[in-house]
Amino acid sequence: MYVVKSPLTDTDLKTVSEALQGALVDLLDLSLVAKQIHWNVVGPRFRSVHLQLDEVVDSARTHSDTVAERASALGVPPDGRAASVAAGSGIGTAPAGWIKDTDAVGTMVDALGAVIVRMRERVNATGDADPVSQDILIGITADLEKHHWMFQAEHA
Repeated sequence: MYVVKSPLTDTDLKTVSEALQGALVDLLDLSLVAKQIHWNVVGPRFRSVHLQLDEVVDSARTHSDTVAERASALGVPPDGRAASVAAGSGIGTAPAGWIKDTDAVGTMVDALGAVIVRMRERVNATGDADPVSQDILIGITADLEKHHWMFQAEHA
């Protein structure tokens, strides 16, 4: 079996692989939380929140693929299995059943905020170990912060 050999040292690879795996798990869970809320949101701002949630889902799914492929390129097998996502995510659970539009927005502000805090930690951790992975994480964090801002503005 062919194994991809990373150009990084073992120490740097450990740091980067942990950052990428953590990012993958958070992004996958973010897409699931946003989609769950998307299906169940109700209220006077239903349409705008419903559409905004789809934007988050699309971003999180695209970014999770980028992160997983970066891990693979470094010889680290990404783990996006449901059990791994459930065990490693830093996001709280999505509420069950119908969710009022105002509560949906608040839940997304919290979920995005939790992911952003963890992403910024990963950005800091990967700077010396692998600036290429750090650059990817910076771009993802910027996009998540944009979504966070937009949901906060919706919640004001």
